[in-house]
Amino acid sequence: MQAIHPAQLDDWLQHASAQKPGALPVVLDVREPWELQTASVRPDGFELVAMPMRSVPARYLELERDRPIACLCHHGARSAQVAHFLIQNGFTAVVNVHGGIDAWSQQRDPGVPTY
Repeated sequence: MQAIHPAQLDDWLQHASAQKPGALPVVLDVREPWELQTASVRPDGFELVAMPMRSVPARYLELERDRPIACLCHHGARSAQVAHFLIQNGFTAVVNVHGGIDAWSQQRDPGVPTY
């Protein structure tokens, strides 16, 4: 499974858009609702989809299998598990955001609170 740092997201978005023209990449935030209320990212060049990790097995078919997806959580562990699950279930363009929203705050947007 491929992992990217938040600082590499723009390059990944560009690559993903070139690989799948016309398909807006997805950042799949797998954190719990209280975490989303505490800190969230602003969609810029991607669609933000919130799907708590525990709901992924029941809801993953809501996602398109060939659409580029970057999984995000707090530090990267839960999102890595979800990325692995999606790949095992036939998703073809999945990466994990290493360091999660904590690294996002440090590398991309200091306006995103840390917790």
